[in-house]
Amino acid sequence: MIKKVFYSLILTFVLIIGFFLLQRNPFFLIAAFLGLLFTILGIYLIYLTKKSKIKEKLFLYMTGISAASMLPASILHNVFYALAILSGNILVLKYIFEFLHAALFLIGIPIAPVLFIVGIIGTLIKKQLSS
Repeated sequence: MIKKVFYSLILTFVLIIGFFLLQRNPFFLIAAFLGLLFTILGIYLIYLTKKSKIKEKLFLYMTGISAASMLPASILHNVFYALAILSGNILVLKYIFEFLHAALFLIGIPIAPVLFIVGIIGTLIKKQLSS
């Protein structure tokens, strides 16, 4: 079952990247469905990895955690950005929200996709070396 979820995550990631690179008219429902599916598959991969008896779980965990964190980090980035704008008069809150919005942007946009790709490559290499 881990193999099916793992390859489904790869396919969903390719579809998301293709959707954002090749679209001419933005169609939000497709992007929202793919993002939600990607997050759910990531959570399920974490669950299956935890239950499995595989010895080397690092790259599978990396793949699952990065997949599960992309959408929530992107949504929370926007929420904290809006809160930073709304709390402009309260300096302490403004700086806390700006820090959180910047940190979640870095997690959701560049860090999580790179870790996802590293997790995929690491898992495939481990699979090849063990066979």
